[in-house]
Amino acid sequence: MKRLTSFAILFVCLSLITNAQDATKWRGINSSGIYMVDKLLPQWPTDGPQIIWTFDKLGQGFSSPAFANNKIYVNGMVNGQAVLFVLDQNGKELQQFQYGKEFDTSYPGTRSTPTIVGDLAYLLTGNGKLTCLDLKSGKPVWEKDFLTQMDGINITWGYTESILVSGEKLFCTPGGKTNNVMALNRMTGETIWNCTGLGELSAYCTPLLIQLPARQLLVTHTASHVLGIDATTGKMLWNFAHPNEWAVHPNTPIYHDGGLFVFSGWGQGGEKLKLSADGSSVTKEWEIKSLDNRQGGAVFFDGFIYGSGDNGRSWQCIDWKTGEQKYSSTEVGKGVAIAANKKLIGYSEKGELFMADANPSGLKIMSKTKVALGSEQHWAHPVIHNGILYVRHGNVLIAYKISE
Repeated sequence: MKRLTSFAILFVCLSLITNAQDATKWRGINSSGIYMVDKLLPQWPTDGPQIIWTFDKLGQGFSSPAFANNKIYVNGMVNGQAVLFVLDQNGKELQQFQYGKEFDTSYPGTRSTPTIVGDLAYLLTGNGKLTCLDLKSGKPVWEKDFLTQMDGINITWGYTESILVSGEKLFCTPGGKTNNVMALNRMTGETIWNCTGLGELSAYCTPLLIQLPARQLLVTHTASHVLGIDATTGKMLWNFAHPNEWAVHPNTPIYHDGGLFVFSGWGQGGEKLKLSADGSSVTKEWEIKSLDNRQGGAVFFDGFIYGSGDNGRSWQCIDWKTGEQKYSSTEVGKGVAIAANKKLIGYSEKGELFMADANPSGLKIMSKTKVALGSEQHWAHPVIHNGILYVRHGNVLIAYKISE
């Protein structure tokens, strides 16, 4: 009970870090992957959690659903076009809106998860078209093009970040020499500031916003560096080299108590940085090569990081203070990590969906099933909303019952 209480306190604290907003977005509050569930099932049935409903018309994509206005918003590529589907809570399609040509070459389909603020949806295609869509009229409020209007240069597998909104600001990373990282007015699309950064390409990363006593700090990856930017002025305060073989950094950094954990795949691994009190500088505390997750994220609570590695293909627990690996397990394949209450929920690239006790003594899988529906890679990040676990696999969205 004590551990569950501390988890609930952490969840509340996470919601305060960025001046809690109404935006619903990728991986929930602070893109942390942490969710609270009332009456979470202690175990799943032997044949897996009950499938409440499925929706199988999404087209191609790797993005996750977002929830607002008692509706479900999820996007996919259909006939080369990016489409936002609006579903009711029972999986019935209510509306759909096209918002541009989608990325259709290597691993075709939608990448960016919709960000919903009230009746506005913020949508980004892999080709760099950014749209603010009025959900009532179905018409764009404004549109911007990273490539033709913001001197952006597209990256190998297309723009992937999910749009970050805080207050009246919208943050994005076109990756141009001038407009490297930008803040726009979310209502008009007008530029508030542009940061030249280091002039590197965008790196697939959804940024993190941290509220410090002295300032609001925006942290994101570009091709070979982590950047710390004053979110009010756009001034780059620091950069930290964190390259990998393919310049791919989809994992949003994890922040806790003045510490920042950055991590990526292909053997690069993770590094914990210590922020100065005012966020104007960082120093390295430790590194761990084994937690080199490509795109599945990790979760932090109770003093430990949980996630999977790329090269070693193992699930791991890492001590936040020391960087010590507490365990390494290859019982299931590498993949995406989220958490519900005090449980780790993983979705492997092999389609394994499991729930485990999040304990530094070892990976203790309590329940496991296989996601048999859908198509293509098992890369989309699962989402929990109102006690239901939503898993997107290509053209199919599956709603699983995981609470009483």
